[in-house]
Amino acid sequence: MLTTELSETQVSALRANKERLANDLHHSCQWGSGIRWGDGPTDTGMQRLSLSEDDKSVRDWFIQTMKDLKCNVTVDEMGNIFAVRPGRRSDVPATFIGSHLDTQPTGGRYDGILGVLTGIEVIKIMNDMGLETEGGVGVVNWTNEEGARFPISMVSSGVWAECIPLAHAHNLKEVPTVASLPTAASAPETMKSALQKIGYLGDVPCSYKSTPMAAHFEVHIEQGPYLVSANQRIGVVTSVQASRWFRLNVIGRDTHTGTTAFEHRADALFAFAQMMVRAREVASSKGCLASVGIVEAKPGSVNTVPGKVSFSLDIRGPKTELVAEVEKELRTAFDAIAAAEGAGIGKPCRVEWTLDFDSPAIRFHEDCIDCVQQSAQAVVADASVADTTSLVRTIMSGAGHDSVFTSKRVPTSMVFIPCKDGLSHHPEEFSTADDCATGASVILQAVVRYDRKRFL
Repeated sequence: MLTTELSETQVSALRANKERLANDLHHSCQWGSGIRWGDGPTDTGMQRLSLSEDDKSVRDWFIQTMKDLKCNVTVDEMGNIFAVRPGRRSDVPATFIGSHLDTQPTGGRYDGILGVLTGIEVIKIMNDMGLETEGGVGVVNWTNEEGARFPISMVSSGVWAECIPLAHAHNLKEVPTVASLPTAASAPETMKSALQKIGYLGDVPCSYKSTPMAAHFEVHIEQGPYLVSANQRIGVVTSVQASRWFRLNVIGRDTHTGTTAFEHRADALFAFAQMMVRAREVASSKGCLASVGIVEAKPGSVNTVPGKVSFSLDIRGPKTELVAEVEKELRTAFDAIAAAEGAGIGKPCRVEWTLDFDSPAIRFHEDCIDCVQQSAQAVVADASVADTTSLVRTIMSGAGHDSVFTSKRVPTSMVFIPCKDGLSHHPEEFSTADDCATGASVILQAVVRYDRKRFL
């Protein structure tokens, strides 16, 4: 059966196998299971940091699974794994379904994992049906999407898109706060050494030129409250908000807590506390977000005023210009806060900024959005509500995803499904089997529709 010979009715009837998808997803979570939050066999979070031994195990399973499904598998210099089910034409790039298998240190079972497992399910459905596509259909597992172990999010898709230099990515050092976790290395690693250690430093150049794609589709839990609050089943993602990550140092002076009056201090931690409050105020005033996720005070003694504080700052907003405005105002505000702390002794604090990550706001490709929109409406059409269009929502992604970088090189779009309480990056992250299957069915149809769009 050829995709180009299917009727619209036949395309609209395509569905993922709910039970198989759920079983495969939870099977893959045996490697790196994390904090237990309930009594059920799958009531755990995940602690599968990128390039850990557990990550190696799930990668090995993924590769063997795809080979068993008659896919061709390659691994590139960043450890990205590409599995392609050949189409009728070998002279054109495949359409890919992608996401990631790594998790946060206290993550859940659905963030990223659902996207890769959906790709596997799509290939299984196509094999079950004997469905032939004109172009190939691929599944990609992107390395270190989370940025939890190596501190650039979506780094490997960024290298593939030639937006991040390979050498810079390979030289990223493990975040000290996660280096001691059981899933991480016993001593801090670079990304390259970690790839070598688990045998996933591939020999294929990491580039969209070496591993081209026709398009990239990704299904993901929303990680926010909008779908679940509105009782909606599918989010058609049209865009992703802008984000910038910084590392900052506040430099003051170490002094004795018992003998140094407030007016004689250059307290780096007190200055930081004011900066954190100001960051929220400025971001909020512009409809943006500003968050601090990592804080380290030195020297770290109970009776010493901290002389240095290092912290992360994550700024996000719907427009690139708004994020830039927040940064500009915070630079001015932080300088003023630092200058005031210690001014009375002529030794004011100072603040240093380093930009780690900059992702402008993006809009996805209209062809891919159309394929997702049509597929979403077809999948929810069997729902028992009067107006099924109300079950589908057009949405902007607040979080970054590998699709941000793929969109810079190939047509891309995403699908969101609801997650309980909008909760993510948490062990209790949860989406129902029904919602997972709905998202997978939308991806299945979208890939078929895109193949037809390319060749009809």
